[in-house]
Amino acid sequence: MSDQQDTSEVFRGTAGGDSRLRDQRSTDGTDIRAIPAFVFGEELADLADHDDRIAVLTADLAKANRATDFAERHPDRFVNVGIAEKNMITIAAGMAASGMIPFAATFSSFAALLGCEQIRTDCAYPHLPVRIVGHHSGMSMGFYGTSHHSLEDLGILRSIADLTVVCVTDANHLRAVLRKSLDHDGAMYLRLGRGRDPEVYAEVPDIEFGKAIQLREGSDLTILATGSEVRPSLDAAIMLEADGMSVAVWDVHTIKPLDFAAVAAAAKTGTVLTVEEANRTNGLGTAVAEALLEGGFGQTRFHRHGVPDEHVPIGPPAALYAHYQLDASGIAAVAKRLHDSTGA
Repeated sequence: MSDQQDTSEVFRGTAGGDSRLRDQRSTDGTDIRAIPAFVFGEELADLADHDDRIAVLTADLAKANRATDFAERHPDRFVNVGIAEKNMITIAAGMAASGMIPFAATFSSFAALLGCEQIRTDCAYPHLPVRIVGHHSGMSMGFYGTSHHSLEDLGILRSIADLTVVCVTDANHLRAVLRKSLDHDGAMYLRLGRGRDPEVYAEVPDIEFGKAIQLREGSDLTILATGSEVRPSLDAAIMLEADGMSVAVWDVHTIKPLDFAAVAAAAKTGTVLTVEEANRTNGLGTAVAEALLEGGFGQTRFHRHGVPDEHVPIGPPAALYAHYQLDASGIAAVAKRLHDSTGA
């Protein structure tokens, strides 16, 4: 894109036909079944066939999060509360106090920001097994703007005591998270993308909350990524390998509790880059920085990569990822600069 080109063309997705700035699946009329990563309702319906504790609540977004798949098979355990997100979380807490395992799902911005007090006081404080499911996280709502973007949720929610915070990577990882959550003690926040997450796991992985997964080994630099940024981080590592760099990649799916052993292993390469689709303030990067300093790895070259402390522009998600260097080529460029620098 030339320096003279109207920047607004980028955020309309019309800049030079650059395919990185478009997502053709976002056009109106897309068959909802074409969204492969939203196995949320389907997986919970399968689990509910054998576990009568499972219930699903949504705030008028059953089509957007595929809770319709659950509602069709278990209508007696599905509740649409309407546009009342705070009430939904409190209702879920009441159900949990009665012996159920409720999954309360809505847009991440509404769950984490509107429902923060209810998550803390109604769910985490009494240590209830409520699963708050925040989908369409980060900048994935694109044109809907700041009111629907969820870039602060990790920073806010990881500061709540007794709340487990998990970022889902892809469809198979979502299946693993939902299955594992049934035996987890206490409240959880599950952060999902928009259902178009590219594959990282070819099969359902064996996961443990609080245990990061190493996806690639490397000796020059380690990328600690979470959620939607895992796949582009892997792709960035492949790009960098062609330039002679050996890059390790970890899926840090659990933001809280953080895997301190994984952070220590990452520090052995001497250079650590965290990547997240969230405001850099108090998110994964901050958690890793704390772990590095407290673990005695203060000399590690380190950089937090994510969205700067600002309200992002309005535009298609693909354009936003490119703008903030959160696509594969952008991550590769940030990683190379960090590796070649003399300091963080």
